[in-house]
Amino acid sequence: MDLGPAATAFTPGRIGPIALRNRILKTATFEGMTPHGVPSAKLVEHHRAIAAGGAALTTVAYCSVARSGLTFEHQMWMRPEIVAPLRTLTDAVHAEGAAAAIQLGHAGYFADPKAIGERPMGASRALNLFNVSVCRGMSESDIQAMIDDFGRAARLAVEAGFDAVEVHVGHGYLLSQFVSPFTNRRRDRWGGSVENRARLPVEVVKRVRAEVDGRAAVIAKMNLDDGFEGGVDLAAALVVGRALEAAGADALVPSGGFVSRTPFYMLRGTVPVNEMVAIQPGALRRIGLKLFGRIVVKEYPFRETFFFDGAKRLLDTVTIPVVLLGGVKTLDGIGRAMSAGFGFVAMGRALIAEADLPRRMEAGLATASRCVPCNLCVVEMEKEGVRCVRV
Repeated sequence: MDLGPAATAFTPGRIGPIALRNRILKTATFEGMTPHGVPSAKLVEHHRAIAAGGAALTTVAYCSVARSGLTFEHQMWMRPEIVAPLRTLTDAVHAEGAAAAIQLGHAGYFADPKAIGERPMGASRALNLFNVSVCRGMSESDIQAMIDDFGRAARLAVEAGFDAVEVHVGHGYLLSQFVSPFTNRRRDRWGGSVENRARLPVEVVKRVRAEVDGRAAVIAKMNLDDGFEGGVDLAAALVVGRALEAAGADALVPSGGFVSRTPFYMLRGTVPVNEMVAIQPGALRRIGLKLFGRIVVKEYPFRETFFFDGAKRLLDTVTIPVVLLGGVKTLDGIGRAMSAGFGFVAMGRALIAEADLPRRMEAGLATASRCVPCNLCVVEMEKEGVRCVRV
């Protein structure tokens, strides 16, 4: 079968210091496979299977750089005790011929007070209705300590064998909270203009690059749009993208949405409210979501490559590779990305449904993923680990 423009996706590519066997990446999607914050054998197998299925790089999702950045008690936070099990994971991925990345971030104001054992902190003082807490605005010393935490976490990631570190500057997590005017109301050098609001992500990328010292690629995941008025828009995002490139990012992964405001903006498709209600930990949470879920959690219609237009604007603004993310699931979509000049495409739900999709596409055995955007896999993250319930 003639793959057409998509054929380019099955040729080698490079992100900074790492060579990749093709242009298809597995994006970070929280796995829910780290009980007590420790990587499990199930997590290792999840990423090994994706590597065996043909993706060039698989990304371990959301590892906080400090305990203070957890949104759930069972999330990872980077510390020496988990380096050995993470090394088991990277060894398994490497044995299948793929590379491994880890997403480093911090939840900021919507960290769970029960999980972290303290009051959350963020760019500015803010109310978090999801975990019912009021965060404190970070001091200068807090900010400097956070930069150090990212550097330390990146150093441990290299020790654990990761080929790339993805700095999470999107989705309303801490670095995104600094970028967004919705959550950053500071009047010092960390707030105000978009350049000032981007200062913390820039300093973090600089530190991470210094710590990995050419031993791993530095990738930045960033928002094109927060998905609501008063948040980051595309004009601001282009400024941020250029700043992250100047700071030393080897590639950018443009995304969108804000976990505490527009969580399904980054996914699109069906919002499985009833299933989400069933997994809530307390009666009040279940009742609240049941009554107001359809209002609070907005549904966005799905279309393939839904971030394409904004991502193309970013691609035209920077010189480093830009990864197209957002509903990539067919050879036609991949071909469109390659024709437009994107360096790579990233898949999430499509590879959760079918880990071997890249190999089957390259062999001419598949033209599209069987994934439908039901988003039930999101619910599974909070049960026994992410999986597709339909295949």
